Amino acid sequence: MKKIYLFLTIAAVLSLSSCNLDINDDPNYPSSSDVTPDLVFPAAENAVAAAVGDAMFNYSGFFAQYFEQRPEANQYNNEAELNIDESTNLFDRCYRTLYAGALADIKDVMDRTENKSDLFACTVLRAYAFQLLVDNLDQVPYSEALQGSANSNPVWDMGEDVYKGVLAEMDAAEAALEGDPMSLTDPLLSKSVNQWRGFANALRLRMYLRLIDGGINAGEYQSKAVALVNADNFFNGDVAWNVYSNAEGQYNPWYDVARALGTKNHVASYPIVSYYMATNDPRIEYAIMKNDAGEYVGQIPGAKTVYKSWGVDWKNKDVSAIDYAPATFAPIYFFTQSELQFLIAETQLRWGNKAAAKAAYEAGVAADFASRGMSVGSYMNGNRVNWDAQASDANRLNLIYMQKWAALFYRDHMEAWSEVRRTDVPTTCAASARQVFEDPTVYSAGQMIVPALNYIQAGGLCKRVPYPSTARQLNKNTPASKLLSDRVFWDAK
Repeated sequence: MKKIYLFLTIAAVLSLSSCNLDINDDPNYPSSSDVTPDLVFPAAENAVAAAVGDAMFNYSGFFAQYFEQRPEANQYNNEAELNIDESTNLFDRCYRTLYAGALADIKDVMDRTENKSDLFACTVLRAYAFQLLVDNLDQVPYSEALQGSANSNPVWDMGEDVYKGVLAEMDAAEAALEGDPMSLTDPLLSKSVNQWRGFANALRLRMYLRLIDGGINAGEYQSKAVALVNADNFFNGDVAWNVYSNAEGQYNPWYDVARALGTKNHVASYPIVSYYMATNDPRIEYAIMKNDAGEYVGQIPGAKTVYKSWGVDWKNKDVSAIDYAPATFAPIYFFTQSELQFLIAETQLRWGNKAAAKAAYEAGVAADFASRGMSVGSYMNGNRVNWDAQASDANRLNLIYMQKWAALFYRDHMEAWSEVRRTDVPTTCAASARQVFEDPTVYSAGQMIVPALNYIQAGGLCKRVPYPSTARQLNKNTPASKLLSDRVFWDAK
């Protein structure tokens, strides 16, 4: 009942926020200025969730090679084959939702409150929204953004500057805290300033590691990352938008889209199936279904439309479909405890305490199993996932990265794709997609595969998304078009 009430409340607020309404036209309908900040804030949280948990969740699932397009359906051929440019409008809805929805609502709240805790929560949510924008596009409007008609052509700032800017904003907002409780309605973190501090610190750690591996003031951010981990002031549980229920109009948005299409479009990709199977991972049962022969079979990336040229007639029955049921009213994850523990493990292994790295690694695996209602059991005893069975620290670091990728499946695909780009783990198989299909011995379980049919202009895997066509049409300062193979600033490898 609580979720139903909350869902309806958010829906009502969304209909009011970020709009220009003339109450002279309808005296019974309030203007946006009549909606108090405590009600606008959950609309901002919901807008962020709508971006990261629907369209981003979907296309990043293809880019992280969790998903492939089902053989006898066609909805996501472009995502599977990287046939994407500005005309595809892949990111347009996310762009509008984050700027005209979330960030505009956050600015509205910040303009109308002096409560320091409220301002801090707004600043952290704003930082997360900009992190998502940068990780997709690299350059984004930031320093001149959200000025409305006063500046309809804001400049696009470099991604590095946006990262540094929002980190500085969070530092200043936290330093200004005075102990006053939050007054805003806050379904995300239940008005807990400590949880917002913990979320801020997790975002800092995530961004610090990307700045370090991007070669940006690496020494400075390494010191900051180590200090954060040593202070151990992070959030409890998951940072998750958990407002959905198993009822019409209240489903998880990604599930609702899949349901509305009426056709199962998603099947499991070869890399995630191969890794789960090679490590005897029971999580394969969570959202991956056996094919008609009772086997787990992943589809080769980008191969749907070329199978016949390879001499096979691949059908839906031959491959493992994605099970939509676990997503029916699943929360949308802004930051999982599992990912946090893996970031802590990485920091400890690279610059700190190796025993603490092992503990955090094992906590990361356990947290993901727990989030799925599953028991780790003897899983960690397997040589391919056991910390002590690794021959070197390089192998242990690779293990952290691989298990993070395994854990983010059906949790946070955007961060999975970003971490694949940052770490280059899973590695990319040197053999072609067809070679892997015809001779699996040329492939190591879990490796990424360059799509068999691949429209990316410079080959390889997707490193960014195109600028939104709406931005191109409306903002003369939108940068020149980029290739999917052009890296964001922190993807230096």
